[in-house]
Amino acid sequence: MQVEALDHVQLAMPAGGEPAARAFYTGILGIPERAKPAQLAARGGVWFERGALKVHLGVEQNFLPARKAHPAFIVRDLAALVARLREAGHEAVEDRTPEGRHQIYTADPFGNRLEFLDLV
Repeated sequence: MQVEALDHVQLAMPAGGEPAARAFYTGILGIPERAKPAQLAARGGVWFERGALKVHLGVEQNFLPARKAHPAFIVRDLAALVARLREAGHEAVEDRTPEGRHQIYTADPFGNRLEFLDLV
């Protein structure tokens, strides 16, 4: 037995955050929204998917953002993403991995930490 791949990442958000999630994940990051299955839609939240990239946001009562735990996304043209984030008023902290790879950290509208790495 061995784990082969990651199917999706689920992040939490507060109730009623769907419009802000759409503005960020589709509007800024360009990940299309996918309709949730009917049996899950009543719980709130929103899913964003393009091919193997799947980010699901679920409503959590007593929501607290994930400030340390985070997904790391690989991005084609990281500089363009930094510009889009900053233009939309989001902080984009630039750094380098120990291997010298360019990376940035930002937060979604709910304060969840996100990492983005340049495609190599």
